[in-house]
Amino acid sequence: MMKTNNKAEPDSRKELLKETAIDIVKRLREKGFNALFAGGCVRDMLMGYVPEDYDIATDAYPDNIINIFKRTVPVGIHYGVVLVIENDFEFEVATFRSDGTYTDGRHPDTVTFCDARGDALRRDFTINGMFYDPIDDKHFDYVGGREDMQARLIRAIGDPSERFNEDRLRMIRAVRFACRFNYNIENQTAEAIKTLYHKILTVSMERIRDELRKILTGPNPHTGIKMLDDLNLLNEILPEVTAMKGVRQPENYHPEGDVFTHTLLTLSELSASRKPADSWELAMAALLHDIGKSVTFEIADRIRFNNHDNVGAEMAEKICERLRMSNAEKERITWLVKMHLYLRHAQQMRISKLKRLFAHEGYPELAELYKVDSLASTGDLEDYTFCQNMFEELQEEEIKPEPLITGNDLIALGFKPGPIFSKILETIKDEQLEQKISTKEEALKRAKEFL
Repeated sequence: MMKTNNKAEPDSRKELLKETAIDIVKRLREKGFNALFAGGCVRDMLMGYVPEDYDIATDAYPDNIINIFKRTVPVGIHYGVVLVIENDFEFEVATFRSDGTYTDGRHPDTVTFCDARGDALRRDFTINGMFYDPIDDKHFDYVGGREDMQARLIRAIGDPSERFNEDRLRMIRAVRFACRFNYNIENQTAEAIKTLYHKILTVSMERIRDELRKILTGPNPHTGIKMLDDLNLLNEILPEVTAMKGVRQPENYHPEGDVFTHTLLTLSELSASRKPADSWELAMAALLHDIGKSVTFEIADRIRFNNHDNVGAEMAEKICERLRMSNAEKERITWLVKMHLYLRHAQQMRISKLKRLFAHEGYPELAELYKVDSLASTGDLEDYTFCQNMFEELQEEEIKPEPLITGNDLIALGFKPGPIFSKILETIKDEQLEQKISTKEEALKRAKEFL
């Protein structure tokens, strides 16, 4: 299917987004308030990236913000946060604040409105704690964010233990930012995580899942999983993955090492060949495809993992439920894990079997999983290439042909509804896919043979 590359439209939207954010700052200034770009957008601009959104910090109180702008939503008014809607964009405009204690490990019990310096000190990491004045083109860095960018470090602002106790999810966010920018985590920040890792499960599974999604679909997912393991977080979140460490594999099939090493290499290969269409489900399946090996390991004539694909699929289903994934996400991930070996010996398969596989909407993801799994072990892509060549050559009507006959046709022939219906229709569909029959008359003649 042809896809248009409409690059101009997204670029113009990003320019309009920035202009609208600057206009909000101007309007706050015109009313006598200070206003600055804050946080991630400042970091991204300093790194040379175009921000996807702009947060604005101001000394205007929430009531002032609501009175200045026509369309607002008081999304976090108790914390000084108001959503301002302009040109169909949404901007978080927040009053400079310092936070009190965090009893729930996520939200401050109290906030005190303050100045920009005080606001910077309550943020998570130094690279996210800077401000920018888009009118006078000035940066304000009270926490050493620019120095840490030059040193390529993720450093908690102030006492790292305090920052992580305020919001325990920040421990995983530190890993995500380190992977995204290919930075290291500063030593004291890392040590605080290694000490407080056991508190990560006080965070909701939905929030953990969303951070894991960003790590796996972002740059360097293999580094992210290794870093989560080094910081003691992985065993809390995904003990099934850490169980793969030290599980030996036959060297002729897996010269790269144990199952955990192979999994990291699989994620690395996926990242290296990633396409915009690659999904969160595919990334998660790459992480989980061999989790069944830790419980099916046995030594017979050689090391074997009999039925590890089916066992792994059952384990993956439980993990997806634990992470509160949607049914659609769970079904796709489970299917990919179960089927990840399916393309082996594809050249010996019946054509009908392959065509049925090609007709599945998840086939492109399965093919990609098989490819990166192979690249992370033997490097043999013969079956993958064979399948891809056939898949690209076949027309859609060859993969998903209209049925030649239906159950009503079988009833007309004198069959009584029952299990035989499925057997007949499946047999005829297989022969249709193999091009042994192509007309309704031939299909009816074939059906009569079952009588």
